Amino acid sequence: MKPQGPEPALLLKKEGELSLSGPALKELMQAVLRKNVPFRFRARGFSMAPFIKDGDVLTVSPVPDPPPGLGDVAAFLHPISGRLAVHRIVARKKSGYRMKGDGMDAADGLVPRANIIGIIRKVERNGHRVLLGLGPERFLIAFLSGRGLLSH
Repeated sequence: MKPQGPEPALLLKKEGELSLSGPALKELMQAVLRKNVPFRFRARGFSMAPFIKDGDVLTVSPVPDPPPGLGDVAAFLHPISGRLAVHRIVARKKSGYRMKGDGMDAADGLVPRANIIGIIRKVERNGHRVLLGLGPERFLIAFLSGRGLLSH
């Protein structure tokens, strides 16, 4: 008789890389960041292209004090689906943040501060650090993305 319940979300891949499903990745990331330790993971998807691409390795750090601001790229829990996402802050409001993938047409809506898990501090592609997208240019990128001028 086959055991009931979901398939295990955790598996070991070659070269010591751990592969996690969305809920398991979210839980592990939250646990690590609560200990005030940065967390590295491989990005999946194309919503942040061209600055973050599918397969890039991201380093996320705990949310700083003062809180994140315009142009920062944040890991957050989507307010409707509860899924983990990584998008850019394109506006800051009293009640939360307007988040949007750089390559997306539509924003995620208003994300409460409590849903922000961490801030992306480093992007690596093919073993090399990607410099464009997280420095001072992030303000211009947020402005253009917030107005839909970067989406494909």
